[in-house]
Amino acid sequence: MSWHSLSARKMREALAFMVFRLAMLLVLLSLGGILLFVLIHGLGALSWEFISQPPRNSMTEGGIFPAIMGTIYLTLGAILVALPLGVAASIYLSEYASEGRVLRIVRLGIQNLAGVPSVVFGLFGLGLFVVFFGMGVSIMAGSLTLGLLILPTVIGASEEALRQVPSTFREASLALGATRWQTIRKVVLPAALPGILTGSILGIGRAAGETAPIMFTAATFYTLYLPDSVFSQVMALPYHIYVLATAGTHIAQTRPLQYGTVLVLISLVLGLSLVAIITRTRMRRTKKW
Repeated sequence: MSWHSLSARKMREALAFMVFRLAMLLVLLSLGGILLFVLIHGLGALSWEFISQPPRNSMTEGGIFPAIMGTIYLTLGAILVALPLGVAASIYLSEYASEGRVLRIVRLGIQNLAGVPSVVFGLFGLGLFVVFFGMGVSIMAGSLTLGLLILPTVIGASEEALRQVPSTFREASLALGATRWQTIRKVVLPAALPGILTGSILGIGRAAGETAPIMFTAATFYTLYLPDSVFSQVMALPYHIYVLATAGTHIAQTRPLQYGTVLVLISLVLGLSLVAIITRTRMRRTKKW
């Protein structure tokens, strides 16, 4: 290889890395700009009353406590629905299903579901859970709808985590006399758990921030009280932001509350994700392979 050819390759490599760094910088600057804008406009609305009290006076005063709790209920419910189903589906696809056209079609369908607009899931949840099963507009219907919404994400992340477990783990377990299910349950799943939690983290962020699915299946415009069962309606932060910004009677007057609610929603999502990230990091430290 000539000196000129080597020099040209190094220049192309340096140019490519520079483009990557610029792209990363643009993403970080955009994210930082959005967070700074929300922080500047919403920080003044934050107070203990805003966090702990229900809305008052046509939602121009008071707080967002019912919406905070409703968002937590719906998010945790969605994870409780999506995580077992997603992990079970990924185990079948990764450990039991035979490679072939049918499996490729199934995986393609899962990938396409991940790109379906959330409003379609909302209408599906309205028709199936709210109307057909008679759950009404409730936490249960909203959690099931959000669970289906994030299910493709959980399946994809879980299947990838299972694939990354070395095949020698499976072979060693089977050679010692363990059954296939015992190998999966006691060897493969514990090793893949940090990667499975990654899918859960992505699901938490999407479930907590969606408006369209809960608009049709779970959220109510206004309530002073916390739900007393899984079949109760709830306020939720994304829908509350939508109401304050578009459907309220005092939109300009509630502008600080809108930004304050956005800031609380971002903080809530980051807090839930942080718990999952810390758990995943600790699990990765305990792995010895």
